[in-house]
Amino acid sequence: MTNVFADLVGQAEATETLRRAAASAAQLVRNAEAGTEPGDVTGSAMTHAWIFTGPPGSGRSVAARAFAAALQCEYGTGCGECAGCHTTLAGTNADVRFVVPEGLSIGVGEMRALVLRAASTPSGGRWQVLVISDADRLTEAAGNALLKAIEEPPPRTVFLLCTPSTHPDDISVTIRSRCRLVPLRQPAAEAVAAVLTERDGIAPDLAGWAAAAAQGHVGRARRLARDPEARKRRDAVLAVPRRLTGVGACFDAAATLIESAEAEAEAAVADVDASERAALQTALGAGGTGKGAAGAARGSAGQIKDLERRQKSRATRAQRDALDRALVDLAGFYRDVLAVTLRAPVAPVHTDTAPLAEAAAGKWAPEAALRRLEAVLACRTAIETNVKPRIAVEAMMLALWRG
Repeated sequence: MTNVFADLVGQAEATETLRRAAASAAQLVRNAEAGTEPGDVTGSAMTHAWIFTGPPGSGRSVAARAFAAALQCEYGTGCGECAGCHTTLAGTNADVRFVVPEGLSIGVGEMRALVLRAASTPSGGRWQVLVISDADRLTEAAGNALLKAIEEPPPRTVFLLCTPSTHPDDISVTIRSRCRLVPLRQPAAEAVAAVLTERDGIAPDLAGWAAAAAQGHVGRARRLARDPEARKRRDAVLAVPRRLTGVGACFDAAATLIESAEAEAEAAVADVDASERAALQTALGAGGTGKGAAGAARGSAGQIKDLERRQKSRATRAQRDALDRALVDLAGFYRDVLAVTLRAPVAPVHTDTAPLAEAAAGKWAPEAALRRLEAVLACRTAIETNVKPRIAVEAMMLALWRG
């Protein structure tokens, strides 16, 4: 890797903005060390609060992490070689904290603690950086705690927030008004395929297919290219339209989709859960003997219960994320059908189901294809607003069958 922005695919304009800001930040640090300026961000190309927005797979978290590394870079360039870059990208830099919600939201208690810690003096002499990967999951109270910190920031603290958009449902207007916006776009399939081929060594044909199937999502394209199980799950989702032959089939398809998402989520969190349990047991003196060990065991019930609660919350989020990926695939199929019925000059999302999309287009009017696409999008919205996933998916399947 030649620099920290190398993994930010198809985002030349955003990359240039972040490079300039990192260079300005490095100059501020040098001025502060020389005693010529106080070293805060006032009046520079740098600012203390940023929002990264863009569709899934555009690289919001990748951009924020890369920028955090560039801010800690010893040369101010994001070289990717120095200790500041390496430790930030690895998640071990003492002055950079990454907030990835384990549950469905980020609470006020966690945010207050993070803000308090971010206000301390950087141990490395550069910047304290707080990266919030899913700022749209902040509760109202947590958002207010963050807003107060952004309104009165310490001179050497930077806040990097990642959200799908600047809509008030994703981030409050008041927070947005105090941040600099970095909009990211969905990278072209060709750019994603090039990354898979050049950096991951994936065969060009497979890389091209995975990039198109993932709809510009780099991480998902990599999973599809590398993991046969991921491809099987996608195939099962795209088989749904053929399975909807009656009411019973709709409920069966819904159950299969939910169970597949649960299995994918369970596999995704299993290793993390096991390592956390092992670490806690070790900390609590598992396997020890004597009075001290017995006392620790008696006092451990609360900690074990808290760990189980956090793991259950993380599993719920992982299930919803896996289900959402399946719904995006399904929406892509109905989008292809609609494009065929309207003779739109666009490439299909799913090249491997193009014959099925063409057959469906021969049976459905454009209005019927659009209703089905809207049913999938409505299901995603319902789940986001905390409708039970099984109920939302069953309703969607019935809507798809009825047309």
